[in-house]
Amino acid sequence: MATTTFTKKTLGLDTIEPAVTPPPPDVAESAMARKPKMATTRSRKKDIPEGIWAKCPKCANMIYDKELDENHKVCLKCGHHFPIGARERIHSLVETCSFEEMDAEMVSVDVLKFTGVASYRSKLDAYQKSTTLKDAVITGVGMIGGHRVGLAVMDFTFLGGSMGSVVGEKITRVIEKATEKEVPLIIISTSGGARMYEGMFSLMQMAKTSGALAYHAKARLPYISVLTHPTTAGVMASYASLGDLIIAEPAAMIGFAGPRVIKDTTQAELPPGFQTAEFLLDHGLIDAIVPRTEMKEKLITYLDFMAEGRRQVAA
Repeated sequence: MATTTFTKKTLGLDTIEPAVTPPPPDVAESAMARKPKMATTRSRKKDIPEGIWAKCPKCANMIYDKELDENHKVCLKCGHHFPIGARERIHSLVETCSFEEMDAEMVSVDVLKFTGVASYRSKLDAYQKSTTLKDAVITGVGMIGGHRVGLAVMDFTFLGGSMGSVVGEKITRVIEKATEKEVPLIIISTSGGARMYEGMFSLMQMAKTSGALAYHAKARLPYISVLTHPTTAGVMASYASLGDLIIAEPAAMIGFAGPRVIKDTTQAELPPGFQTAEFLLDHGLIDAIVPRTEMKEKLITYLDFMAEGRRQVAA
């Protein structure tokens, strides 16, 4: 009797059900590779764009740059005085379109051919490009209130406001112009001292500017010296300390040498804050401390008083 063999047809019904039977290793790996990743949550913290906000180094308050500029770079919360450029300061003091700049194209010359880590010439070129200034002072004649004045404003961003031959010459010329025109003089100082790239030429500016101020005083003309942070060394030892009236901005560092040098020289303990405007006011070196936001009004008041006194003496 013949034997018949039957073949079972699966018709695809014997496929593996994933929910019941684990998939083979190769299938599991491919499935894991295709598994979508969980979306990461984005941080809500955003970078603060430069030129929009400024952080006060004293109170850590964030200040909108526009508000800071409108307040003459003074913190609205704690009164901290941010650095300010010479042109900004002039703009905040003089009447609109009244300032006539003098010696705007005068530039320093590397007489000594000074070389070190970098040459003096390369430093001058770099600072002239970064600050758009020719040197560390801007001088001219302008109106403050109803008074025509000779005005010199130093800028610390140009080689630390150091006094070289150009700084000394420009300040001397504006002093002489004020004497010639018989108008008051205002010098706003901020400096790290003499510019040693020029050696003895820079030191001679102390005598030259002081001599010009002596002639200005002989003509009985007012001179107001304004000290801002920092005013030190050769500048403080010459024209900055020779004002008929010496005023300073709050918390300005004012002195001749650094605290370490003074301590090593005198071999004495120094009182805390002895080089601040507040300490010097208490000890009689300066006459007043005036916030930058009040500077223009105070200068007008002082000029009114000094001009009236001069008229009475002349009469």
